[in-house]
Amino acid sequence: MTNLIELYVKLVGLVSVGFFLGLKLPATVPTRLGQFLFWVGVPLSIVTFLQKADLSGQIWIAPLIAHLAILLGAFLAWIGVKWQALFAKTIPQQATQASTILAAMVGNTGYLGYPVILTVVDTQYFAWALFYDLLGTTLGAYGLGVVLAARFSTTVQNSREIFKVILINPALWSFGFGLLLRQVTIPASIGLFLEILAWTAVASSLLLIGMRLSKLNSWHSLPQAGFGLGIKMLVVPLILGSTLPLFGITGAAARVIVLQMAMPPAFATLIIAETFNLDRNLAVTALAVGAMVLLVTLPLWLWLF
Repeated sequence: MTNLIELYVKLVGLVSVGFFLGLKLPATVPTRLGQFLFWVGVPLSIVTFLQKADLSGQIWIAPLIAHLAILLGAFLAWIGVKWQALFAKTIPQQATQASTILAAMVGNTGYLGYPVILTVVDTQYFAWALFYDLLGTTLGAYGLGVVLAARFSTTVQNSREIFKVILINPALWSFGFGLLLRQVTIPASIGLFLEILAWTAVASSLLLIGMRLSKLNSWHSLPQAGFGLGIKMLVVPLILGSTLPLFGITGAAARVIVLQMAMPPAFATLIIAETFNLDRNLAVTALAVGAMVLLVTLPLWLWLF
């Protein structure tokens, strides 16, 4: 309960501050902060927290479960879209179908998932969240997500550029560097300094979420977005979370996996929607509503698991 209260203070407080700053500061500030976190902040925090992470056991199952969650979310959303066309006598546009499926399959397991995991679960289990995000969500978003977007897009542009994102993603490179650095003994003073910088990056990521939410003002696609969110944040975590003991995953490791599965849609869904001319309004609505729904669903998953 103490950790949960601490987490809510961080989430609500920092995101609210970011939301207020987003209304007052120039539009270039969130962009620059996002670039700094992408190239420096997040990679630095990955390298730092990897030093204390436990890489033993069945940690390599985390990306596997991430891909299962992505596929299950996409499949259920696709079934839902087909059901809507068959029984409700309404056929969403191709762009809307794609954005609905994306919202149901790819979660914000980085900028939002990392702070949640680091607060609720000990840093020893951070590697589970890291493997889930980098080798699961990132590959799924810019792999299957891009293929899906290209399939439904009517004007595919710059498809090669978005494929390059996964190759130049500094988080992946810092992940490899962090594994190598585990073999090196770091002086305590330098380690403390790096840890302060890493936690500053985590706090900045929450500020960035608030800044970006302040720019989201579209609510016209709420019913369709709610459908995707229900699959992403409720159905998929419940189904796969119940099967984790079959994989030998219990305790804190199971909580990490469930919380990562239950994260709201990632900002990558908006990037893909804009690149492939999908339903941007739906993507925006799913991001905003999902962030608020998390405050309600988070205690539910901590209680169940």
